Amino acid sequence: MTSTPSPMPCATPNHVPPRIVLGVSGGIAAYKSVEILRRMRDAGYFVSPILTPDATRFVGAVTFSALASEPARVSLYGDPTTPIPHTYLGQNADLIVVVPATAHLIARYAMGLGDDLLTATLLAARAPVLLCPAMHTEMWEQPSVQENLATLRRRGVMVLEPEVGRLAGGDEGAGRLPEPEVIVTMVQRILEGYRGILSGRRVLVSAGGTHEAIDPVRVVTNRSSGHQGHALAEVAARLGAHVTLVSTATREVALDVRRVIRVIHVESAAQMARAMFDNFASCDVAIMAAAVADFTFDAAPKKLKKEKGLPVLTPVATTDIVSELAARRTGGQIVVAFAAETEDLEARAIDKLERKGVDLVVANDVSQPLTGFASPTNEVLLVSRGPLVERISLRSKEGISEKILTKVASLFNQGVA
Repeated sequence: MTSTPSPMPCATPNHVPPRIVLGVSGGIAAYKSVEILRRMRDAGYFVSPILTPDATRFVGAVTFSALASEPARVSLYGDPTTPIPHTYLGQNADLIVVVPATAHLIARYAMGLGDDLLTATLLAARAPVLLCPAMHTEMWEQPSVQENLATLRRRGVMVLEPEVGRLAGGDEGAGRLPEPEVIVTMVQRILEGYRGILSGRRVLVSAGGTHEAIDPVRVVTNRSSGHQGHALAEVAARLGAHVTLVSTATREVALDVRRVIRVIHVESAAQMARAMFDNFASCDVAIMAAAVADFTFDAAPKKLKKEKGLPVLTPVATTDIVSELAARRTGGQIVVAFAAETEDLEARAIDKLERKGVDLVVANDVSQPLTGFASPTNEVLLVSRGPLVERISLRSKEGISEKILTKVASLFNQGVA
């Protein structure tokens, strides 16, 4: 037996109901959007429907107008009450929900096309957007569809993935629209602030290779580009987290300015340690993706000259940042370490997990093609307590970040820290 969300109070001078644009595109699952509309109205939301012309082949605009807070709209043109409907709807929405989102709609949205009222409203909106895709399995699994969804996720769009079940024509498989109560529950969560599996979490990420000065000109460093750490910061923000990024690579690796990410630029291992320790107490998870030098030096005050002979450089051990973070953590905090290795990957990752006292180790073999420093792709092992080992196959560093952060979210749910 299913239930509808608890009704919200009727509008009063002190209560303005959330305004939702309900977009309906042209798929057979469009008939379910009528029930979704009814449930959202029962919950007290102000709902403005937009139907694409193809949607009207499956459902009628009159039905939506009868149930909604204002008449359903189908066209960019010809509305005497709202001469620019897409800006009116986009500027006033608290949330835009597209049910169903067809492969065609997803592609047009990803390309930035605004050739009908729904896509133009999506482009004109600053509100959160939830897409609820529904299509046949073959279409859902198409690489082009998945790449378009990845593009939209990267821009901050939320996607409620389809379920496995009975499809049109009697087929079975992935692509079935979730039931109305599932979609309306997600709508409620988004209106309450949900933006992804890390909503409300405070995430601290380090990135890049540290630079240890030997004089005012020269440094000793490593090959880390910072791309993986920056990808982690980006994806964590997309998943709803409040992110602080401590990086040596902020000048070389551009951040997506649409994300609200606090960035602290550092250079040396000592500076990175100080920044990580200063911010650790207020975070829920620290992810040490940076490649921190094991040794530093007492830097010469002036540039070393070749004609004066070989300098004597005395290495001094740097602070073991990740071990110190693990020792400092309090109840509920999670610490993630990285391990860049060239042999015995799994054994060394398990050893690091136990030796450092962390909750998760992300290990990769930097000697392999397409997985080393500065590569756009990576392939890793995720090693958690048990030990439990999960292999993540070769993919973009953004894709690797999604897997890492999904694992982090599951550790929170398990209460492992």
